[in-house]
Amino acid sequence: MRVPSATIVVPTRDRPGYLDVSLASIAPQARTAGAEIVVVLDGPDAASAAVAERHGAQVVTLPAPSGPNAARNAGIDTAEGELLIFVDDDVRAPAGWLPALLAAADASPEVDVFTGPIRAVLEGGGPHACGRDAAPITAFDAGPADVDVPLAWSANIAIRRGAFETAGRFDETIPVGGDEEEWEERHRTAGGRIRYVAAAGLDHRRTPSDATLRALSRAAFFRGRAGRRTDARKGVAPSLARELRTLAGCCWHVPRRRCLNGVVMAAHSAGRIAQTVRPR
Repeated sequence: MRVPSATIVVPTRDRPGYLDVSLASIAPQARTAGAEIVVVLDGPDAASAAVAERHGAQVVTLPAPSGPNAARNAGIDTAEGELLIFVDDDVRAPAGWLPALLAAADASPEVDVFTGPIRAVLEGGGPHACGRDAAPITAFDAGPADVDVPLAWSANIAIRRGAFETAGRFDETIPVGGDEEEWEERHRTAGGRIRYVAAAGLDHRRTPSDATLRALSRAAFFRGRAGRRTDARKGVAPSLARELRTLAGCCWHVPRRRCLNGVVMAAHSAGRIAQTVRPR
């Protein structure tokens, strides 16, 4: 039986609409490259299973929601490829994304982890922003040249199977937020490298209903909690006084710049403060 050139692992939970767009962009590239797609459902989800099967993906279902790292580990167990490419269910991969990752992996056998640009796309435009701040969802750009970077994000990361034998599997006790970063810390400690591939970019989407001020602020609050948990785990969490100063600055940014993105930033800061006061 022919071994696939790579396995693309897509963890998902109750977002069939996002998954449909993601797989529609990935599946043609996978077929051309001889790669397989494994969709891991984080708990039973008939609608997402039907979407995955329609795009020719193998479906793995966790018996109950267990978090993204549990889904990624299930993908590792199912995958047949030696290069495992992890993406989130809310991405859209333009033509050339997969070939660029595969070419980089072939050209740099001494590197075990690869990533690429992540472009934030707020469909419908999102709330008014002044343009001075980063997008209110995960984005990443290390420039036009291929370089080593200290971190990669789960929306766009490729890992050789051998790296898991060296650094271990993803830690399933870590909830959403900083989940992939902890594994990357272990990988770097073991002497591993992460290579940024400028041509391997993809889009990180939010539909118009998820790009409203309310929806983005709610998501930012929970990301703030997760960010504070990650900082606490690493021993670099700032004091409550510093967190409060950051919140004040975010609030002042709104009227000063007439920027609604400041509301989202304030929600993120409020999440960090909530986690500081009532850790969970």
